[in-house]
Amino acid sequence: MDLHNLKPAKGAVHKEGKRVGRGEGSGKGGTATRGHKGAKSRSGYSKKIGFEGGQMPLQRRVPKFGFTNINRKEYRGINLGKLQELVDNGTIKKEVTFDILVENGLAHKNDLVKILGDGELKAGLKVSVHKFSASAKAAIEKAGGEAISL
Repeated sequence: MDLHNLKPAKGAVHKEGKRVGRGEGSGKGGTATRGHKGAKSRSGYSKKIGFEGGQMPLQRRVPKFGFTNINRKEYRGINLGKLQELVDNGTIKKEVTFDILVENGLAHKNDLVKILGDGELKAGLKVSVHKFSASAKAAIEKAGGEAISL
């Protein structure tokens, strides 16, 4: 190592960029590298989100359809077959409540629950949830159980 090949560590010396818009003598005065006229040459310019240079933006080009019903109620469907599985496992005995379904991970505490008629129910259960399909209600009553809407 000699004096002639000494140099600072990489990234240690930072060269400041050329200051624009500081008079004609600087070589970067006048338009200050912004070109002539147009939105980008003005002060205070900021591009809007989704702006495509005057071309019709994608957001406005694609067709819109349908609507979202703000009064819609979402129900979590649980089939009779699933209830029969819980009976077979010995998880539930005679009664199925909303709290029992939440404990067993079949519903969340803020859900509305609807019992659906898929599968076979052999056990006579007293089921109390928010809603029942007609076939589920009939199957529960046929098995000697009771369907109670909350």
